[in-house]
Amino acid sequence: MAVKDTVFRDLFSQKKYLLQMYQTLHPDDTTIKADDLDIVTLKSILMNGIYNDLGFMVRGSQLMVLVEAQSTWSPNIVIRSLMYLMETYQDYFRENKIKLYGSHKVDMPKPELYVIYTGDKGSHPDVLSLKDEFFSDTDCCIDVKVKIIYLQDSDDIISQYIGFCRVFNEQVALYGRTLTAAKEIIRICRDRNLLKEYLGEREKEVEEIMLTLFDQEYIWNLERDSIRSEALAEGRNEGIWETKTQTVLKMFRRNMPVEDIADISGCSVEEVKEILKNAAVLH
Repeated sequence: MAVKDTVFRDLFSQKKYLLQMYQTLHPDDTTIKADDLDIVTLKSILMNGIYNDLGFMVRGSQLMVLVEAQSTWSPNIVIRSLMYLMETYQDYFRENKIKLYGSHKVDMPKPELYVIYTGDKGSHPDVLSLKDEFFSDTDCCIDVKVKIIYLQDSDDIISQYIGFCRVFNEQVALYGRTLTAAKEIIRICRDRNLLKEYLGEREKEVEEIMLTLFDQEYIWNLERDSIRSEALAEGRNEGIWETKTQTVLKMFRRNMPVEDIADISGCSVEEVKEILKNAAVLH
């Protein structure tokens, strides 16, 4: 998990900053209080594999807001957003004991999907549409639209987070993933009034988050290089699938997340889960 993602989740797990985000998205709504916001972010479960950055419900308005933070552009964002939305709806129906197979129309919250993009806008759209992106020349039965939020000339909490990410990138480029970089990121952001209150309250925790994940990433990179080398050597004498299987099992025993295992091994997340299931690692 990247440092910027972790800071994003930690920042908006606090209701006062979550309220600031909602007020940025809905500036005309001045009635909502922090206690009116219920966090419904999906949790990471190994057998499920679906988790998102942020989800919250707004009491009274029957509104469900899902927000992703993204540093690399990909049209697949809209597909992932649809998956997160369906999973969040499923949790909502289950928790509220809503029967979908009855004859009466159920009540469901209105969805809003956002991506906070921390890179340059360039020619990227303001709204990403599933239909336009993937089925523009066909009659598609479904569409999902995700609003993309870019850096604005503003001091709202979203623009501050994007500014934090850019300072992070600049300082890591200068000092590497080091204690010096972590301290400079916090100092510069506070000087520029980027998440100043949050960093003032959580400076030590944020610094520890950075250093822990810097160390973790370094170790994972070493593991990745070692595992890839081993897999390449073994691949000369074994079948491709057997090589992938052994690679997946080695990474799992080293407590790597399923998503990272898939990325390194070249398998899909579903294939990784199937390998672990067949090996009786997962129950």
